[in-house]
Amino acid sequence: MTDFVFNAIKILTLTVAASMIAFVLANYLIPILYKLKFWKKEARHKTIDGKEATVFLSMHTEKETSVPRGGGIIIWVSILILVLLAFIISILPIDIWWLKKINFLSREETWIPLFALFSASIIGLVDDISVVYGGGKYIGGGLSFRTRMLYVIVICLIGGSWLYFKLDWHSIYVPLISNFPHGMDLNIGIFYILLFVIVGLASWSSGVVDGIDGLAGGVFSSIFAAFGFIAFTQGQYDLAAFCMAIFGTLFSFLWFNIPPAKFYMTETGVLGLMMTMTVVAFATDSVAVLPIIGGILVIESGSVILQLLSKKFRKKKIWLSTPIHHHLEAIGWKPYQITMRFWFIGVILAMLGVAIRLIG
Repeated sequence: MTDFVFNAIKILTLTVAASMIAFVLANYLIPILYKLKFWKKEARHKTIDGKEATVFLSMHTEKETSVPRGGGIIIWVSILILVLLAFIISILPIDIWWLKKINFLSREETWIPLFALFSASIIGLVDDISVVYGGGKYIGGGLSFRTRMLYVIVICLIGGSWLYFKLDWHSIYVPLISNFPHGMDLNIGIFYILLFVIVGLASWSSGVVDGIDGLAGGVFSSIFAAFGFIAFTQGQYDLAAFCMAIFGTLFSFLWFNIPPAKFYMTETGVLGLMMTMTVVAFATDSVAVLPIIGGILVIESGSVILQLLSKKFRKKKIWLSTPIHHHLEAIGWKPYQITMRFWFIGVILAMLGVAIRLIG
């Protein structure tokens, strides 16, 4: 068996294993979340700029205060369990060669993505807890905006510094701009770390995608599948396994999150996935196509930014409610229509981003 075939089998096996672990874990987590009444005690009634969220309240008041938060726990806990299991199996005194290679924890490929996933998810969990037990009337709730932004910056500084100083990464690949259709490696030196922070903050601001049953899980599935494919074509098999394992957990998450949702992903899932997405984009040297692969996130966060600018300078709204999926709800789209159409767009954009990245 060639290394290529073995690694393909390994990645697929770990994907299935991650999905199975997440499915079992969810069946234990859901009763706990309901027993703890782990939901907002009062629906948020203010928009991001402090105005009354009348349109949002007309559509979401009841669900906001009856469906548990924290569903993202199954994603990062399942990955932790899988990492530990794979590592333990690889060091067992068993003379089976393929078991020795099942481990996908490696310094060069997965240490920083794992760090980003777990650290950001824990911060998100603290935020969810503070939302549930500390109010959460305003968008974002829980930890203050500045506190969360500080944590994001710290994670990004650690990730960027690791890639720059430890792995000697100092350039980014920009496709289609030199010797078309090829691209070029743009050496940015120490500004590599700064770019990492900027992209991390931009990704974090896109977390508004979590707002309709099944929406966030489907969008992130196509994103991590795309980066898993890119990593595989680059021979980064451990990183590909990591991305596809997340993809597997998201499928199990969707089993319980599609209408009617048993729980919401919320900050412990979204923040962890956003920071991980940032790291993986840099680790695969694909940050230039991140806005395409994560196009739905750009659309969602962009709608919020444009709405704020319009209200500030034009003194009127562009959309009835933001992010834009709430506007679509307000004009009559059914939640499942928004979800499935966003999934479709997300998959198309992910494939386009992968194709552009692979040209060079």
